[in-house]
Amino acid sequence: MSLRVHVDVVSAEELIFSGQTDFAVFPGESGELGIYPRHTPLLTRIKPGTVRLKIPDREEYELVYVSGGMLEVQPALITVLADTAVRAADLDEAKAVEAKRHAEELLQNHTSDVGLAAAEAELAQAVAQLAAIKRLRPR
Repeated sequence: MSLRVHVDVVSAEELIFSGQTDFAVFPGESGELGIYPRHTPLLTRIKPGTVRLKIPDREEYELVYVSGGMLEVQPALITVLADTAVRAADLDEAKAVEAKRHAEELLQNHTSDVGLAAAEAELAQAVAQLAAIKRLRPR
């Protein structure tokens, strides 16, 4: 029997994923974080990106897009509290492309530092969504 860790991915609206995994990868602020069972406790922020969960007895990873949030790791439990979380299969490419275009437009026309920061955050989310969609496409 291999070791497993329970993972909960929760957004403000709903529980997106709850189950056992053999391995999980999260979009940390300084790069990807790979977490195995019995990992040292950790609390960190995550950036927009794709959470990859290796589900026991499945070839493909379960992919969940998160727009940022917090990651708490305990030896037998991993919890993601995401601002927004969507199963990657439910992402809409047309909406993500439009959001990216809109964010790029805001970057060109920002009138304050606050506007610039909001535009950069919106662009980061759109790019992360498009990357998640790209991972889902068959090669």
